[in-house]
Amino acid sequence: MDASEACVEELLKNMGFKSVVYEPDGNVPPDFLVDDRIAIEVRRLNQNYGVRSRKRGLEEDSIYLWQRLEKLGHSFGSASDESWFLFCQFSRPIKPWKKIEPKLRAALKSFKTQSVRSSGRVFTDENFEVDVFRSSESLEHYFHMGGSSDLQAGGFVVAEMLTNIEHCASEKLVKISRVRSKYPEWWLVLTDHIGFGLNERDKKQLLAYATRPAGWDRVIVVSPSDSGKWFDF
Repeated sequence: MDASEACVEELLKNMGFKSVVYEPDGNVPPDFLVDDRIAIEVRRLNQNYGVRSRKRGLEEDSIYLWQRLEKLGHSFGSASDESWFLFCQFSRPIKPWKKIEPKLRAALKSFKTQSVRSSGRVFTDENFEVDVFRSSESLEHYFHMGGSSDLQAGGFVVAEMLTNIEHCASEKLVKISRVRSKYPEWWLVLTDHIGFGLNERDKKQLLAYATRPAGWDRVIVVSPSDSGKWFDF
C-alpha cells in the first residue's frame, strides 16, 4: 500500500464504513472494496504533460518551488486592506532555492513598500520568474500563491485541478473497463498534489465549475497530508 492508498484507507474508515478491504481481487482494480459493493480506485491528482502519447506527472520541481514560494510569501505577514497573488514561471534547469530566495525576498519587499503598486513581473532570474496580481478581495496573507507555470503545464490552481481531474478520471476509467460490471458502484478518490487541500474560497470556485466525470458514481478529492480535508462531487 502506497502513501495515497494509506491516506484513502484512513478517509474511508473515518467516513464510517463497516468494511474496507484493500485489493479485494489482488493486484487488479479496485484498490478498495467498501461494504462489499462500492469499488474504490485511488490516484494522485497531479499535473501532467504528454510524452509520446503518454502522460507523465510534473511534480518534483513544481511542488518544491510552490512550497518554498508559498512559505516566502507568507513570511511577509497577514493582509491589511489588500492581498496579492504570486505566480511563478520556470523552466529547467532551475537554480538552487538558496540562491534564488534572497534576491526574490528583496524584490517582494521592494514591491510591498512601493507607494503605488500594480500587477506585473517583479522578479526574473534566468529560468525563474515571478509575477504579482492583485486579489479582488483581502485574503489571509499579503502574498498568496496563485499558480505556477512549467514548460508543459501550469496555470492557476483551480484551472489545473479541473483539467487534471478529467485526465485522471479518463485514465482510470480505461483501467477498470474490464471489471466495471463486477461491482454496482465505482468511486474515484484523488489525493490532491496540485492544491494540497484547497482553502474554502478555492474549493467553492472549483465546485462551481466541476462536473462529475462520466463513468464514476462519486469523485472525492482529499488532501494527501490530512484525510479529514476532502470534498466530493
